[in-house]
Amino acid sequence: MDALISKWHKELELFSAIKPLIILEGNVLDQYRYPVAGSIPEDELVPLPRYLHGYLTDNGYSQVVFYSNLMGFMNPYAPGMVDQYARLTGVEAQSGVIPAEFKGNKADTAPNIIRRAMAQQQAATATVLELASHYIVTPECMDQHDVNSFNLLMQSALSAATVRTPLGRRQNLLIILVNKLNDLPAWFYLNNPVCKVINLEAPDREERKRLISGNAFATFFDSTVYRTDMPYYQQHPEELERLREKFVGLTEGLTFTELDAMRRLSKQECTPIRDLCTIVDLYKYGIKENPWELLSMDSLRNAKQDFEKRIKGQNAALERTLDVVKRAVTGMNGLSSSSTAKPKGVLFYAGPTGTGKTETAKALAEKLFGDESACIRFDMSEYGQSHSDQKLMGAPPGYVGYEAGGQLTNAVKKNPFAILLFDEIEKAHPSILDKFLQILEDGRMTDGQGNTVYFSETIIIFTSNLGIYVKDALGNRQPNVTMDMDYGEVEKRVRAAIEEYFKLELGRPEILNRIGENIVVFDYIRREAGEAILRAQVDKIILRMEEQKGIRIQIADFAYNGLKEAALFDLSNGGRGVGNQVEALLINPLSRWLFDNEVLADADVLIEGFDVTAKPPCVRCKVLEEENHA
Repeated sequence: MDALISKWHKELELFSAIKPLIILEGNVLDQYRYPVAGSIPEDELVPLPRYLHGYLTDNGYSQVVFYSNLMGFMNPYAPGMVDQYARLTGVEAQSGVIPAEFKGNKADTAPNIIRRAMAQQQAATATVLELASHYIVTPECMDQHDVNSFNLLMQSALSAATVRTPLGRRQNLLIILVNKLNDLPAWFYLNNPVCKVINLEAPDREERKRLISGNAFATFFDSTVYRTDMPYYQQHPEELERLREKFVGLTEGLTFTELDAMRRLSKQECTPIRDLCTIVDLYKYGIKENPWELLSMDSLRNAKQDFEKRIKGQNAALERTLDVVKRAVTGMNGLSSSSTAKPKGVLFYAGPTGTGKTETAKALAEKLFGDESACIRFDMSEYGQSHSDQKLMGAPPGYVGYEAGGQLTNAVKKNPFAILLFDEIEKAHPSILDKFLQILEDGRMTDGQGNTVYFSETIIIFTSNLGIYVKDALGNRQPNVTMDMDYGEVEKRVRAAIEEYFKLELGRPEILNRIGENIVVFDYIRREAGEAILRAQVDKIILRMEEQKGIRIQIADFAYNGLKEAALFDLSNGGRGVGNQVEALLINPLSRWLFDNEVLADADVLIEGFDVTAKPPCVRCKVLEEENHA
């Protein structure tokens, strides 16, 4: 039985015997299963105040009251205790409530009443201050009345008396509940010999597994569903165990209250036992359709060919990308890890500029989620300052922008099924990289407002130009890879430079470990790929001109060869450089010629040549007569 009792309960049992002031901080708004036989049915899920009432009365405290600055002193579980508490402290109860303000000059403020209760020796009393963080604005904004009130609470603890009870001697207790310890003034609890701070965390793995084992498992399902499905799992206990393990992994970080809500939701939706884990998505995201489960296998089989229509000359990078996707779809992602809530996949795109890194991420979003807009891009050069993590994750309470939330956390809450693209990650401040450690490992992040955001349905892609240039012994920037190297050499040098950056320059090898072997190096745009990019861009221009303006453009072979030689003369800027050349040598001169010659719609135009040496470049065109065109 002892192994089933939570750590915080054991600490409360230990320190309530020797410390008159106990601060419970953290998960105080949750419900808890009472672990021992007593005044509360064993294993019943109850709010923390009800739990504390049961625990304290079971341990000999005859007077247990709860205080809030809205209601005063009361006890909804044993109203008669309030009348006795009033007599002990010399005040009057009204309908089971002792009205009292937390601060002020009156003799019957809450701290004064508590001080008298703690000092008396007639009955063992325990006073619980609920949500004490609401009593003052912030510790930094305390006025003299606030300070006086907390000083009185301190004196109450220092003057706590010990009382004889049928269960032995008990000291009068003051228990304070807070969401965060720093909601209280630091001087009140730091180096305070009569105070013990106990942290209440979300249920751990064993507690979550206990919730879905034994007799409790049946409560997750409609009775008819359970009777129908359970015989199969009784014959296949290994499958039932895998199902439970997966559910336990997916619910990491959730509270008992949330788990209980999931239980009721599963029963309400008549969820089959085999689909238990889908209820986690329904609870977290409010939707039943998981795009990952709707993916067409035929579509994924043809993904490489579809990608090659948009990304030229990057066969190796596309293969590595699709390996990650296939691993996610088959459910094999994270099998080697203790956490099942990790992102679906993590990719680190490196390589020269203009080689298709961002375009691959967009193509992946369209393939997986049907829309390029599912690729949410963050330019990490905008997050280079030490406070930039607040812009990304949300500012803490009391700071400017707290209500707005964080750009990343808001985006994931709005669309949990997405590709998250962090462009030029090396330009981000190191404090942001610390945040990514938690996301990559646990698949979740708590924003500035205290809300948990889940990344378990996303693919995270980092892009970087690391490894293209390195610094020599004098600190000068010099090329690390060049176009005359083959892809194998480029990949080897870039990967080595990335590892050196994270391990030696940044001093953060753990970030590299989270990325693992998912570094994907894009090759230079070689001549063959450059020709394919040029052909695709020219064809797109011709198609759009015909669709939008009815202008049918032809390019003579001689002219196209001249355009090709000029556009592909320098491929050091990759596909983006080819696009810039197309704009300078084709789009701008052609638009100028069409405007000057008043060819604005419904015409057949032949481009006979390009003059790329002119300033600015120009084209030689003619309008084809209809009969010639025919």
